[in-house]
Amino acid sequence: MPDSVDWSRVIAAAVVVAAALAVAIVLRVLSGRLTRRAGDTRWAWDDLLARLLHDLALPLALLGGLWVAAEVMEPSARTLDYTGKVLTAITVMVVALALARLISGAVASVAHARQGPAANTTIFANITRVVVVGIGVLIMLQSLGVSITPLLGALGVGGLAVALALQDTLANLFAGVHVLASKTIEPGDYIRLSTGQEGYVVDINWRNTTIKTLSDNVEVIPNQRFSDTILTNYHRPAQDMSLLIQAQVPYDADLDLVERLVVEVGAEVMGEVDGGVPDAEVLVRFHTFGDSSIRFTVILRTQEFGDQFRIKHEFVKRLHRRFRDEGVGTPYPTLRLDPAGGAPGGPPGGTGVKVG
Repeated sequence: MPDSVDWSRVIAAAVVVAAALAVAIVLRVLSGRLTRRAGDTRWAWDDLLARLLHDLALPLALLGGLWVAAEVMEPSARTLDYTGKVLTAITVMVVALALARLISGAVASVAHARQGPAANTTIFANITRVVVVGIGVLIMLQSLGVSITPLLGALGVGGLAVALALQDTLANLFAGVHVLASKTIEPGDYIRLSTGQEGYVVDINWRNTTIKTLSDNVEVIPNQRFSDTILTNYHRPAQDMSLLIQAQVPYDADLDLVERLVVEVGAEVMGEVDGGVPDAEVLVRFHTFGDSSIRFTVILRTQEFGDQFRIKHEFVKRLHRRFRDEGVGTPYPTLRLDPAGGAPGGPPGGTGVKVG
């Protein structure tokens, strides 16, 4: 005859589980409030610690209650041993998942502090999460009595086969890690590839790099191809950059007056328009005798690549208005009739028309 059930112990175990559940709910509510309170501060690490407590409060309280309930039930030694191994394995996985979230969040926080609000380097966070969870799985298997030494050997052989099968994926992974480690580009940089793609780097993950174009489209480029191509980074060595604007004036214009007007307009635009560098020197360089004009280059400075369009727009409008007010003419192409010459390629003695 099987032993009769000791209902007093069953009731006591149920009370313990109920109490643990109540404690878990209270801790969950308190940790939720702590998480919201931590979110109001500027320090990122208190958010991570509060989230860790929030993740561990409910499962650890329930697991502790189940362990105490198992002790109250006083099962056989074998049953208690199995129960302890299962609860230990679950506890290890819960802690591993919480730590993976904590450490990946810490990695993201460090990247955010070093690279600014645009940083979104998920590749390092994902690698960290996989490593921590993998270690947790090995510890869990060890706690269940599974020897991990043969498993590690099998993983070594299997890893070689996987590496051969996933050459492109691994190449993209290591290319992405190399790009981030070498600091060639970082999220938030504006880049232009030799293949024609250009835009702001949004993210570099384990397989590809995402850039956002000025037209608000997203282009996805495999990391391996991305690391092999020639690129121009407009945010290195600094975000501010020179802006070259081509212009021209007629031959009868006073070049000293033109230079003074251009410098005044340029200084006004860079001081009043968002994106300009107010303390930068405006440079004017005359360089070419054209067919009907003298051409020159105006050199301004913008704080960031995307600001050049606004600066150029305002500068052209204001310079045109200033030239008109000061009487600086527009170099229209001119036509000159040459009755004695003849048109190029035509019969001699005809009437030639030349553009001057």
